[in-house]
Amino acid sequence: FTQEELDDHLHRLDEAQKRDHRRLGRELDFFSVSEEIGPGLILWHPKGAMVRYLVEQFEQQEQLARGYDLVNTPHIGSEKIYRQSGHLETYHENMYAPMSIEEVDYYLKPMNCPAHIMIYKSHVHSYRELPIRLAELGTVYRYERSGTLHGMLRVRGFTQDDAHIFCTPSQVVDEVARVIDFVRHMADVFGYGAEAYLGTRPEKAIGDEATWDRAIDALKEAMASSGLEYAVDEGEGAFYGPKIDVKWLDALGRAWTGPTIQVDFNLPERFDVNYVAEDGGRHRVVMIHRTLLGSMERFVGGLIEHYAGAFPVWLAPVQAALIPITDDQVDFAHDVQQRLAARGIRAQVDDSRDRMQAKIRNAQLQKVPYMLVIGKREVEAGSVSVRLRTGEDLKSMPIDDFIDMVLPIVETKTIASPL
Repeated sequence: FTQEELDDHLHRLDEAQKRDHRRLGRELDFFSVSEEIGPGLILWHPKGAMVRYLVEQFEQQEQLARGYDLVNTPHIGSEKIYRQSGHLETYHENMYAPMSIEEVDYYLKPMNCPAHIMIYKSHVHSYRELPIRLAELGTVYRYERSGTLHGMLRVRGFTQDDAHIFCTPSQVVDEVARVIDFVRHMADVFGYGAEAYLGTRPEKAIGDEATWDRAIDALKEAMASSGLEYAVDEGEGAFYGPKIDVKWLDALGRAWTGPTIQVDFNLPERFDVNYVAEDGGRHRVVMIHRTLLGSMERFVGGLIEHYAGAFPVWLAPVQAALIPITDDQVDFAHDVQQRLAARGIRAQVDDSRDRMQAKIRNAQLQKVPYMLVIGKREVEAGSVSVRLRTGEDLKSMPIDDFIDMVLPIVETKTIASPL
């Protein structure tokens, strides 16, 4: 309606184009898609795989600290398990065709929950053990039409940070509130805003209305106790239960698919999932399905756009570029690289024939946080001349001083920094 609003809109369009993860992913050498491998299947290059590793490592440590147990499950499952879970009944169009092995049909798994149920059911559990929280970075496969595929954001094979919490009915609200707290922590660490939605019963669903109402009421109570504001998203629940959908809000205010929290009374009924209660009888557990970051592919693709490829120091695949001015300083640069690596700082030596300014420019284009220029004086003094990717010159400093400057930034996972 105003020139100011139009200018803001055009600026956002321009920024979105500059931040497109497909372009930056290619320029920064993060990932690729090969027609020979197949569309919608991401090939992680070393730099992209390092970012993914750092995200996953951080999340796994956080999960262990919050009482989760880590598990791993196969990539395929028999027809029997997916018929019992209801996937073949309500989710078949999103699954790949079966492969026949010894006259039994097997499917690439579309979700991890049936396998986690089998892990839980491998033992009899007392109410004293609950809640049991099983977490997996599990790769799943879902059919997406070719026209809907979009870089890392819409793919056919992806790894979810999936978890299933098995608890008593009286524990549901507290457990959902704990997950909401976890979600807020992750949003703070990665610098996202967030908005929440409550997805209700879809057209294709298992279970009766009364069971769905119980689950919806539990989610509402948990959100109220956590002070989480939300909008209702009619018909957008999972086929087995309602869900909280949290959208990440990035640096441009755009919404990205993020965490989901689902309360499920239906799969425990289908699989006869129980615990031994205080009265000695067997009672049904309640399952809470939970992802925090969603798929690693979509989350890292979103991070590329959120940070415009300029990752904070702790997430940068290369944290420092060592730039010898002449060949005489190359050996010293490699010695510095080893000293940095010994302290956990990821550095690379640019020993190409390019001139110093070209090396600095290349490191800036690769969005490396620190450029450490090494000339004759630096070798003699045992120092490095430090420049930031923003162009700021921090002048020369001893190598140990540089390490002491960087490590606190890495350890505290600083987002709001000049980098």
